[in-house]
Amino acid sequence: MTTTRSSAQHGFPRGRRIATALLVSMLAGTAAVACGADTKGSQPARVSGKSVGETAGEAKIIWGKCPALAEGQTRDPHLACGTLQVPLDYQNPGGMKIDVAVSRLSTAQPGKRRGVLLLNPGGPALGGLDMPETMASKLPNSVLDRYDLIGFDPRGVEHSTPQSCGLRDPSVSGLFPYPAADGSITKNVTRAKTDAKQCADTVGKNLRYYNTANTVRDMDRIRQALGEKKISYWGQSYGTYLGVVYRSLFQDRTDRMILEGNVDPTKVWANQVTDTWGKGMADRFPDAARVAAAQAGTLKLGTSVAQVTHTYLALADRLDRTPAAIPGASVSLDGALLRNMTYALLLHNNTLPLLAKFWKAADDLAHGSATAADTAVLKEVFTSTPMSPGVPADNQATMFMALTCGDAEWPHDVDGYAARTTADREKWPLTAGMPANIWACAYWDKPAEATAKVVKGGPRNTLILQNRRDNATPWESGVGLHKSLGDGSAFVGVDNGGHSVYGEGSACADKATVGFLATGQLPDKDVYCTDVNQK
Repeated sequence: MTTTRSSAQHGFPRGRRIATALLVSMLAGTAAVACGADTKGSQPARVSGKSVGETAGEAKIIWGKCPALAEGQTRDPHLACGTLQVPLDYQNPGGMKIDVAVSRLSTAQPGKRRGVLLLNPGGPALGGLDMPETMASKLPNSVLDRYDLIGFDPRGVEHSTPQSCGLRDPSVSGLFPYPAADGSITKNVTRAKTDAKQCADTVGKNLRYYNTANTVRDMDRIRQALGEKKISYWGQSYGTYLGVVYRSLFQDRTDRMILEGNVDPTKVWANQVTDTWGKGMADRFPDAARVAAAQAGTLKLGTSVAQVTHTYLALADRLDRTPAAIPGASVSLDGALLRNMTYALLLHNNTLPLLAKFWKAADDLAHGSATAADTAVLKEVFTSTPMSPGVPADNQATMFMALTCGDAEWPHDVDGYAARTTADREKWPLTAGMPANIWACAYWDKPAEATAKVVKGGPRNTLILQNRRDNATPWESGVGLHKSLGDGSAFVGVDNGGHSVYGEGSACADKATVGFLATGQLPDKDVYCTDVNQK
C-alpha cells in the first residue's frame, strides 16, 4: 500500500499529517464488486482494455483553476486543473457519467518535450492532483524538460465524483482488523459485517464500478483527451498495480514506466496482505529499534534491537488490555493504534527518530508517567490537517474498501480466518495476527469482473524500483512483480529501508531512474544498489 491520508481523527489541532502514511501502502486493486444484495450471485465479467464504448470521441479537458485546498495549504500557481467525463460503467457507455479530476504542470521547454508523464501516489485511494508539484521538486531538468507532469484523482477519490459509505469511523486505520488481546476475532467479525452492510445500504450497486480496471480505462481516456498516442507513467505503491494493469490492457499505448514500492500482481488482495505484511514489518522494524537502542540512556527502551523489540511487544500487549487516554485527544491509545502509527512512521527513514520518541511517550503514557515532552511528541504524531473542501470524511476509507474488496474475491469462512489469525500471531508477533484476520471483504459480493491478467514480456519499457526493507510492499513483492513482467522489465533493488526509493539517498537508483526517463535506456541486467547515504 502507499500512504494514507489520516490514520484517525484524534482531536488535535491541524498541522503536520504524519499518518499520511497509513493506508495500506501495500495494496492495490483491479476489479469491481457489488456491495449490495441486488447483484448477489453475479459472475465476474472478463477484464478487457477494449471495452464497449472505449472511444472517447472529441472529449477534451478545459484547463483552469484547481479545486480549493484545505486552509493553510498552498500550491504552485502554474498547476492547471480540469475534469474529464467518463462512463461509470464502460460496458454501458451511454449510461451514467462521472467526473475525473486531472491536473497538468507543463514543461518549461516545449521544444524538448517528449510527451506526458502520468503520476499516481498509491493508497489505495489517495488523490493525485498535487502530485505533479511534488514530483517537480524532486526531478532534474533532464526529465522536467521532456514531460508535462499529469496528476489525477482516481474515480471515486477526492474531486473525482467522491464516494462515501457514511462510515462512523472515517479513518482508514480503523479498517485494519487487529484481534483482541486474547486473539479473539469476534469483534472484528462484527465490524466487518457492519462496514460491508453500511456500504451496501448507502452507496449500493454503483460502488462496484469504482475499481482498478475502470480506473485504468479512465487513464486511457486521459491519454486520448490529451491528444497523446502513448503515455509514460510513474506509479508508487498501489499505483504500481495501476501501472501494471494499464500496461497489460493498453500495451501499445505505454511508453516509459516507473514502478516504485511494488505490489505483486499475483497476490491481489488477500494473499498480498497475509503473505507479505508480517515479514515486511519483521524486516523493517530493526531499523527503528537500532535508532531507539542508540538512545538507550534517554529513551530507556533497551540497549539492543532484541531488548527494544521485547519492550515494544510488551507495550502493545499492555495497551491491548488497558488502553491509555491521550491528553488533549478524543480517543485512547490502544495496541492497534500503536501498531498503526508504528507502521506509518516506518515508511520513511526521516521519521524513525520520531518513532523512537513515540514509543517512549507511549510507554510512559501506559505506565501513568507521561511528561510534558511525551505529550508534545504524541501531539506531533497524531496531529492531522483537514480534508479539502467538498471531500467526505470517509472518502478514503470508502474507496479503500471498494478497491481491496472489489478487485478479487476474499475467503468467506469465519473459522478459517480465526485459524489463520492464530497461526499468524505466533509467526509474526509484530503484526499480532492482523494480516490474516477477517476484513469487510469477507462480506462483499463477488467482483463484477475478473482480475486482470498481467502480460509477461512485451516491450522492455518498465523500471521496477524496490527497497530491501520496505514494510509496506516488501522485497518479495517487487521480485514477484519483476517475475510477472519478465523481460518487459528491469529491476533496481536498493539496500535501504522505507517505502520510497527515488530521492532517498541512492545515487545508483536515482541515476537509473533519471536515465531511463530522459533517454529510454534501461540497465542491461538487474541492479542492486548499496550506496545509500542517509539524509
